[in-house]
Amino acid sequence: MTNPFTLRRFGTLLLAAVGTTVFAFVNMPLPFLFGPMFACLIAALLGAPLQGIAPISEAARTILGVAVGASITPEVMHQLPQMAGSVAFVPIYIAAIGLIGVPYFHKVCGFDLPTSYFAAMPGGLQDMVIFGKEAGGDVRALSLIHATRVLVIVTIVPAILVYAMDRPLVQPIGEPASELPLRELLLMSVAAIAGWAIAKRVGLFGAAILGPMIVTALMSLTGMIEHRPPREAILAAQFFIGMGIGVGYVGVTLLELRRIVLSGMVFVVILAILAFAVTEAVVLLGLASPMEGFLSFAPGGQAEMTVLAIVAGADLGFIVVHHLVRLTLVILGAPLVAAAIGMRTGRDKSG
Repeated sequence: MTNPFTLRRFGTLLLAAVGTTVFAFVNMPLPFLFGPMFACLIAALLGAPLQGIAPISEAARTILGVAVGASITPEVMHQLPQMAGSVAFVPIYIAAIGLIGVPYFHKVCGFDLPTSYFAAMPGGLQDMVIFGKEAGGDVRALSLIHATRVLVIVTIVPAILVYAMDRPLVQPIGEPASELPLRELLLMSVAAIAGWAIAKRVGLFGAAILGPMIVTALMSLTGMIEHRPPREAILAAQFFIGMGIGVGYVGVTLLELRRIVLSGMVFVVILAILAFAVTEAVVLLGLASPMEGFLSFAPGGQAEMTVLAIVAGADLGFIVVHHLVRLTLVILGAPLVAAAIGMRTGRDKSG
């Protein structure tokens, strides 16, 4: 008999492909990201038995890691001292999010303290869910809140870029594979596979992106690689990332929609206000252009912000540095602060 999980995965892939086709046909922006995302999201909310392909979705992120690494050139390294001023706003931004977000989730929404704390932290979805679980938080609520944050940010950021900043998302995402040197294609493949494997082995957070990024950056800085991954690879990464976001809502009940998802959507409004304030500050101080400042402090997922930065023609190196600092500070600092305020995490238990 055919494995029901296999049938669900096939059906999910087919649905995502249909969503991509429809979005492309009506000329919507980023059809390979938004088509699968909204098709799977709507189907999930209607109760369809979707099944994601987690290993492939995670592997797709290695492509974006390579794309980011390829953008780290000697010129970007020379610009690092100039980024210090805007990077200094990142810890202030994180502190403001925590000081507002934790009381919001705890006092207003009624979640317990561990859930409220890790729901407010603007880190990676997987990391915050794991830390929250170890601290005794509600894993389902954390998953839905962070998924909602990513979903809403990824949806509204392109609209702001296009309509508020007059920045159409039409920049080429990469050259076709047929136009890239075979040697570089092979090196990118090695960087993606080896970087991911090594990063997982040493327990690096965000291994699927950061491992390939580090290896590719080294290749870029030494002149071994001069191009981004091919267009086809980046489109495939968008497809599986979009599908994964939509599938994250499988099994959501009406009660969860009213309480958890709605709470997450209101929190995104809070995040948007804080991001706007910080962006205004760095722009007025001459530390960043409006678009680079906006994309650097938009609290979306690293992979999704990378895609948007590429298609908007933004300074990818500048934006990635800020997101890496945010994620590093949150992932390293969140468990320490949690312990300081009385929550015990897995790190505390094992230490």
